[in-house]
Amino acid sequence: MSRIGRMPIAVPAGVTVDIAENNKVTVKGPKGTLERVLPAEMEIKLEAGVITVARPNDLKRMKSLHGLSRTLLNNMVVGVTEGYAKKLEVNGVGYKVAKAGNKLTLSLGYSHPVEMTDPDGIESVVEGNSITVKGIDKEKVGQFAAEIRDKRRPEPYKGKGIKYSDEVIRRKVGKTGKK
Repeated sequence: MSRIGRMPIAVPAGVTVDIAENNKVTVKGPKGTLERVLPAEMEIKLEAGVITVARPNDLKRMKSLHGLSRTLLNNMVVGVTEGYAKKLEVNGVGYKVAKAGNKLTLSLGYSHPVEMTDPDGIESVVEGNSITVKGIDKEKVGQFAAEIRDKRRPEPYKGKGIKYSDEVIRRKVGKTGKK
C-alpha cells in the first residue's frame, strides 16, 4: 500500500471541499478557490472533515496515481489555508530587480532589461536583491519561480545569477596563470 496515498487529509475549519462526478475537486478556503480534475480511477471520500483516497487495484499505474492524487489534494488544502512562497536571490555586480505594478524588470547583464508579468493568481514581491513568489497553487508558484531563475542561472565560478534562497551552488576553482 502506498504510504503517502493511505494517509488521511484533515480538512481545517473554514475550508470546504466539493467532490463532483469524474473526481472534479473544488477546494474553497480563506485565501481563495482551487479546482482540479483528479484521475477518475481513484476513489475520493470526504467523511467527518477527513479526505481519504483509495485505489481500485494494485496495478503499477494505480499505485503511482494513488500517492499523486493524495498529494495533489493535500497541496490544494494547504494552498487555500496558508498559501505557498518561493524565495529567489539575485547575486552579481550590476544585477538589479525592480517591480512596477505586476511587471518584474530584471537587469541581468544582458544588453536589454528582461521583463516578466505575474501570471494570474501569482504575486511576486521584491525586497532589495531578493524576489518572493507567492500564491495558492503550488504548481504555478514553482513554475513561475523556475522561469525567473532560468533568465540567468547561477554560474559555478563567481556564483552570479538568480538562485533559490535554499539552493547551494557548487563552486569551481578558476584558471591559474602560467609561470
